[in-house]
Amino acid sequence: MHDSDNATQPRVVSPASARRMATLFNYGNLVAILLPLPLGIFWLGASMFVYAMNRHHPNPRVGEYTQAAAYRFYGIIGFVVVIATFFGTSLSAWLITWAIAAAVLVPWTIYDLLRIYRETWTQTIIEENGA
Repeated sequence: MHDSDNATQPRVVSPASARRMATLFNYGNLVAILLPLPLGIFWLGASMFVYAMNRHHPNPRVGEYTQAAAYRFYGIIGFVVVIATFFGTSLSAWLITWAIAAAVLVPWTIYDLLRIYRETWTQTIIEENGA
């Protein structure tokens, strides 16, 4: 065998893949706020996986967009938990809270998605250390 046979080739993350990963948390936020029952509940759990998967992505911009989307989503959910403690079964209070959450989260998420799609994404080379 030659030394070149043992050399590991660097992996490449394509621009399209990085962009897709950067949008994932934002799309989850939109679905969760627009269809809170049952998808909002599922997104609360799935979002933790998406955050863990993308926060330390090889392309640092993916992690930055993911972190910003997570801060928005968890901030809104935290607000709802604190406020909703006093609601009981008042449907109108729940609907008002949902409308406020949607009014904050939806435009901000759409703005972030527009920024992601307008950004110029480049290849990310992942150098693997062979030992």
